[in-house]
Amino acid sequence: MSEAVTHIEEHPERSHKEIMVIIVALMLAMLLSALDQTVVATALPRIATDLHGLNKLSWVATAYLLTSAVSTPLYGKISDQFGRKKIFQFAIVLFLVGSALCGLSQTMNELVIFRALQGIGAGGLMALSMTIVGDIIPPRQRGKYLAYFGAVFAISSVAGPLLGGFFTDSLSWRWVFYINIPLGILAMIAIAARLHLPVKRSSHKIDYLGAVLLTASVVPIILATVWGGVTYPWASRTIIGLYGLGVLAQVCFVLWERRAKQAIIPMNLFRNKIFTVSMILSILSGIAMFAAILFIPEYQQIVRGYSAVKSGLLLLPLVVGMLIAMISSGRLITRTGHYRIFPIAGTLITALGLYLFSHLTLKTTQLELSIWMIVLGIGIGSFMQVMTLAVQNSVPRSELGVATASAAFFRNIGSSLGGAIFGAILTNRLAYHLKQLLPSASVSHVSNLSANIQNGLSSATINKFPNSISHDIFEAFVLSFHDMFLLAVPVILVAFVVALFLREAPLRTTVKAPEAF
Repeated sequence: MSEAVTHIEEHPERSHKEIMVIIVALMLAMLLSALDQTVVATALPRIATDLHGLNKLSWVATAYLLTSAVSTPLYGKISDQFGRKKIFQFAIVLFLVGSALCGLSQTMNELVIFRALQGIGAGGLMALSMTIVGDIIPPRQRGKYLAYFGAVFAISSVAGPLLGGFFTDSLSWRWVFYINIPLGILAMIAIAARLHLPVKRSSHKIDYLGAVLLTASVVPIILATVWGGVTYPWASRTIIGLYGLGVLAQVCFVLWERRAKQAIIPMNLFRNKIFTVSMILSILSGIAMFAAILFIPEYQQIVRGYSAVKSGLLLLPLVVGMLIAMISSGRLITRTGHYRIFPIAGTLITALGLYLFSHLTLKTTQLELSIWMIVLGIGIGSFMQVMTLAVQNSVPRSELGVATASAAFFRNIGSSLGGAIFGAILTNRLAYHLKQLLPSASVSHVSNLSANIQNGLSSATINKFPNSISHDIFEAFVLSFHDMFLLAVPVILVAFVVALFLREAPLRTTVKAPEAF
């Protein structure tokens, strides 16, 4: 046990009505964080123009990604030590202050700094929303409520680009950030009035060195995945050096955490097989989800010539599939008390969905794409939230926060790796197919064409080429997407094999949990 708890004042079990008031507030808080990852994307070109900072555009997203990823496990551990409610309120306030400052930014440097501040708050919204669910709802009843939070992620992936486009075109890009403020205030009011958690008094000691080593292990890896193949070649000294630095810091972090008295991520958790398997599945689910949400719209924009807003709207079948699976699996888990089957079935269905997308052609109809997205959404939705439930049910109450935050942390890392891995595959296969389909062009010309396309050459620009060339370029893209989705299938099949090792522990019918398992 990582800490000595001297006193815990328990509160009685809550009614469904009381729980739903808290759940809505938590969903609002999580929506703020999830939406902010997508709503800014469609506003970035206008932001770069207004603030004269095109060369720093990528940092608007990267700064937020870095600080939110690093802060997630820190919030989990600190909330275990100091209590959940005040730390959660602090995260909301920090996020809202960062949002207001982002909207007021006058230079790109200011925006990047304030996005980093906003990301620190977002890490707490993500980690603590799910943890508080574990504080107030018994594991046996938790499945149906966790489905609501999965729906937030799914809906935000579609609503983000739509809202970003609306605010940018109709009002101002600054409202992309200002809209967070009224939503955040509503969440704050509900949390302050309705959320009453056990009062916990315990000895506190913050692991500062662990925090530094965790930061040093995450930041280089994320920077390498964001910069690789875009800002620097994958084989460059910068990218290799960043990965090397990240791995070295990770080794140091693990060695330190094994002896730290108040470890940020206690290494004893990995002796819990349910926790370990769930962390691996969290990484792999992040990779699979990111491959779908990022690259299906990219196919729609490049090959079909759709706008970012329209391609986001056409993700609705994926969202519908995820919602159906999340709600159904959550209710079945509550009814039966069994959760192991859902990661097993879900990974297989996800593999089927990815395999269907490997059959993309220039003539694939929107109806076919919609059916494939529903299949993929059902697969991802069947297991995306189950790992959180399994982890929360298997750890002692004193480590609920850090365990829940770890699941979110590893899922975020998986998302970053997914974007890098599949982006690199897409780029490499595109260069290969361009050489195959345009044999008369020189090697240097084909390489330059591939680089220009990856740097944002649009469908409309490709259509300015002679018909025979533009057709071959689109065909090369389709074949590249085909290869990328096909290579994603083995990744999710690995997740299927891992899911077979997930042990099923009986779901508790009370929020009270023993302090050791």
